[in-house]
Amino acid sequence: MSATEIAKLHFSAALAEAEAAGLDQDSLCRSLLGLVVSKYLEARSVSDVQSELRFVADNCDPDTDFAFMRP
Repeated sequence: MSATEIAKLHFSAALAEAEAAGLDQDSLCRSLLGLVVSKYLEARSVSDVQSELRFVADNCDPDTDFAFMRP
């Protein structure tokens, strides 16, 4: 099982548990993102984590190719 498959499995379970508890998806996602950032900061510098998050934010539009991709 790949890291992506493991993450998807647990993310789906967390979404289902949040829904059952009457919590919205945004709250869950915000909480998970905070946990990911905290975990990153255990082994990475603040600027490195910021760079990682900036890359994800800059490339989150599914209708746009990554800047480094060629047509």
